[in-house]
Amino acid sequence: MIRSQNGFTLIESLLVLSIFMIISSITVFSLQPQDEVLQDEAFISQLKADLLYSQQYAISHQDEISIVFVPNQYIYYGITKGDKPPIVERSYPTSIYLTEGSLPLYFKFLPDGNVNKFGSFYIQTKKKTYRVTFLIGKGRFYVTEQ
Repeated sequence: MIRSQNGFTLIESLLVLSIFMIISSITVFSLQPQDEVLQDEAFISQLKADLLYSQQYAISHQDEISIVFVPNQYIYYGITKGDKPPIVERSYPTSIYLTEGSLPLYFKFLPDGNVNKFGSFYIQTKKKTYRVTFLIGKGRFYVTEQ
């Protein structure tokens, strides 16, 4: 009694495996640019949340909060008066560049929630440029894509 053993040969298995690897590598490389976009959006979202938090802290504690960006160290702070630790201390990716516009990279939220200066500064990523604008009165701000 002769049995036939049906199965895949080594060549067939290697062929299927190589096709799978090619398809997998194409998928990974196509997702890589999306990672940068998500990283940029996460930074913008985090920055807005930190600015709103600093503004609310200034109002609730009736204190001035200084917002300081240190572009060459890729970090920003929300600092109160005195020797207290920063209420916000955040680093950001080295692929993001902050530049002054009509607003320097140092301003304050006053105890009533207004900013001591108004204007714009710019955030430049690898693919996009954003403008952060602070309006006169009420300390409102918004971020727009350029």
